[in-house]
Amino acid sequence: MQHRIAVLGAGYAGAWAAGFLARHLRPEDVSITLVNAEPDFVERLRLHQVAAGQDLKPRPLADMFAGTGVRVRLARVTGVDADRRTVALDDGDALEYDTLLYALGSTAADHGVPGVAEHAHHVAARPAALRLRRRLDDLGGSGRVLVVGGNLTAIEAATEIAESRPGLQVSLATTGELGGWFAERPRRHLLRAFDRFGIAVHERTEITEVTADGAVAADGRAFAADAVVWAAGFAVHPIAAASGLDVQEHGRILVDRQMRSVSHSGVYAAGDAVFTIAESGEPLPMSCASAGFTAMQATAAIIGDLTGGPVGRTALAYYGNHLSLGRRDAIFQPVNGRAQATGWHFRGRTAAFLKESVLRTAAYGMAHPTFGKPVRRRALAAVPTARREAAVA
Repeated sequence: MQHRIAVLGAGYAGAWAAGFLARHLRPEDVSITLVNAEPDFVERLRLHQVAAGQDLKPRPLADMFAGTGVRVRLARVTGVDADRRTVALDDGDALEYDTLLYALGSTAADHGVPGVAEHAHHVAARPAALRLRRRLDDLGGSGRVLVVGGNLTAIEAATEIAESRPGLQVSLATTGELGGWFAERPRRHLLRAFDRFGIAVHERTEITEVTADGAVAADGRAFAADAVVWAAGFAVHPIAAASGLDVQEHGRILVDRQMRSVSHSGVYAAGDAVFTIAESGEPLPMSCASAGFTAMQATAAIIGDLTGGPVGRTALAYYGNHLSLGRRDAIFQPVNGRAQATGWHFRGRTAAFLKESVLRTAAYGMAHPTFGKPVRRRALAAVPTARREAAVA
């Protein structure tokens, strides 16, 4: 009987992991099911481009995984029962598993602010980005857009919209100092880009309510807007917290160094849904890079646990912030081992070319999940190890 592996979520972590497992484990030993709500692999790092009106190349999951042995199941996960080892789907079916890789990712965090769910837009998922795109289309080339947030997503959304739709009046409100985590020179470059696009910046401004015609700040100021883009951070779906898995206060799954659930054997996590500590001693941030590292560690643990082999150790590091400022400008700011900005950086067209190269390479890797397939796949052990406490450095 085949060992049943279920991978939840076909984002950067889940899609890569499913392909990696398929090319390293014998198909006669395992069945791999990849569950995703959408039929396509979504380049989440480009969703601000989608919202701004740009079309991306479609990447159907059925085509990506054709011939790999991975079964793509199009359904939305509505629940996980970690004790019974089942996954509830929105079509009423229950998917049973022996090994689970939880990679459902995250969505926009509303922080309990009234009106966000009813009136704001976000770019954390493709349907939401398309909804924002339709709203911007309805404005007919003129109108006011308020972006709430000061992180990478907020900056990329504001600059992309301003560049792609120059008739719009774009503004950004952030609780802190825009780009305050950059070193001095890249921050000056960031502020010059905002000036070039005509984006008004409201620093140290906490938005406490979103309304049908704008937003209200904690100090009582009202910001009129035809569209509010909420980009004030990410939150994981509540499915993990309701599953019986041990999670931290914000619902991210608690794991050991090898991405195994600390509470349930046979359950692994990767991507935004996992809480783990980086080499810096700080929590690994939600990011595409983190998704890659955690997926690499999780798949190494799954393969080692199932085959009885050693579990390799993947570095859990965060190397820097790389953000686009429209299509022809960007900043790459490396950080040191303490997650602090270093004294060097790339900016301008060089950084934009580098960012585009990274995105294209990532998309190519996702579109070819069995590229570099080994000649010999590994067989499962007679009795797969429930968990292995030590990793091989």
